[in-house]
Amino acid sequence: MQTVDHHKKINVFVVDDSEIVRDRITSMLSEVPAINIVGYADNPLSATELIVKTNPDVVILDIFLTGGSGIHVLKNIRGKKIMAKVIMLTNYAQEEYRKKCFEEGADFFFDKSIEFDRVVDVISKFSTVV
Repeated sequence: MQTVDHHKKINVFVVDDSEIVRDRITSMLSEVPAINIVGYADNPLSATELIVKTNPDVVILDIFLTGGSGIHVLKNIRGKKIMAKVIMLTNYAQEEYRKKCFEEGADFFFDKSIEFDRVVDVISKFSTVV
């Protein structure tokens, strides 16, 4: 019979080119005991490399990054068979971006300006199924 470890931490990787946003996300998530921040990146190249290296359970990903696109990061990590849940968190919540992100394999899509707090709620729910 297999046992379930109810104390397993959810490893989260944050990709956003705004230090203020990264700090806010990290601060909010660090208040949840089941969440462990395993890293962050501010550009597409280091994001893809570090996500592959850390293999997190959840990736929080902005669409527009310094030097490129979070959508490309999403496409790259899905191409590398990274099975993390991906939460797109962006100021660009237009329908065309939402559609493209889901086409590329995003699990959630939130508008930073009005849905920022939903990120913690969604990740907290993962701890009950991990």
